[in-house]
Amino acid sequence: MKITVFGATGGIGGQVVRQALSAGHQVTAVVRDPARFDIRHPALDVATVPDLTDTDALRPALKDSDAAISGVGPRGRHDGPVASSATRAILRAMEDSGVQRFLAVSAAPVGPVPKGDSFLNRRILLPFISTLLRDLYADLAEMEDEIRHSTTDWTVIRPPKLVNKPLTGIYRTVLDGNVPRGYTISRADVAHAILTMLNDPATRGRAVGIAY
Repeated sequence: MKITVFGATGGIGGQVVRQALSAGHQVTAVVRDPARFDIRHPALDVATVPDLTDTDALRPALKDSDAAISGVGPRGRHDGPVASSATRAILRAMEDSGVQRFLAVSAAPVGPVPKGDSFLNRRILLPFISTLLRDLYADLAEMEDEIRHSTTDWTVIRPPKLVNKPLTGIYRTVLDGNVPRGYTISRADVAHAILTMLNDPATRGRAVGIAY
């Protein structure tokens, strides 16, 4: 399969690129700053697109791709609505290029509080995090809305707190909800889940919560 990965210099995007290449896929990695991207592989192409809202610049990176994956997001709290504006352009470029399958990373606080969740999560952690990062989650909610109203064959992945730990391949998922008492997951396992969902019809047109 040929896959285009947006946000390939990020923690999840980089893991998607590495794991996809290891699995035998052909990958086009879209990066804003090539100096921050050090992966090399015979099946890898690197497309430098400094402005991810430029549909014309994004279109060539999608040529002949079977699917697109986005790990695009802000590098800090004050970066503005990066996810929604970039995704809007990506979706237009996908439509122009005839690419249907799209998987994008969002975040658990954008989804519902799951039944059976802990008091700590429901009453303290989620309200605190949602307030502290209000603008970031508003951006992701807008991104999800853009995706839902697109013509793509989409899946949205909602992880909780991301950590840098090795790939395990062992985690829980919930369709159209969040994982009860799911506090963390590694970037490597999120990438693993994304690649697993590529050809999973049960995840199409759904938001998927993921956590340990």
